[in-house]
Amino acid sequence: MEDRKDQRKRRPLRADARLNEDRLLEAAARAFARDGAEAQLKAIAQDAGVGIGTLYRRFPSRERLVEATYRNETTKLCAAAPDLLASSPADEALRAWMDRFVDFIATKHAMADALHAVLVADGDLRMQT
Repeated sequence: MEDRKDQRKRRPLRADARLNEDRLLEAAARAFARDGAEAQLKAIAQDAGVGIGTLYRRFPSRERLVEATYRNETTKLCAAAPDLLASSPADEALRAWMDRFVDFIATKHAMADALHAVLVADGDLRMQT
């Protein structure tokens, strides 16, 4: 029998909860790029416009936030290519994608120590990178 926590994981988020999560992930990416893996979680929550309880409810540990931020940034980078090609000439699309890639690398580099710990602990994430 699955517990309530597993049921909540599978249920889609309400629109307001999805917005809060998106804002937290954007704020976390900025903070990790600027301050590294030791970015203050309270400052991330404040930047996202939510309370620290909302951050911990969605991401119970720093490692979970780092992992979710990494996954989100990777997904956005991959999804950008077709959109850029559809809206711009190939050379401009490539230039725009490369700019995004540089931002992605800066965020990932700043999170390197935390990502290493997450990758060692989570073989599934390592297989997706």
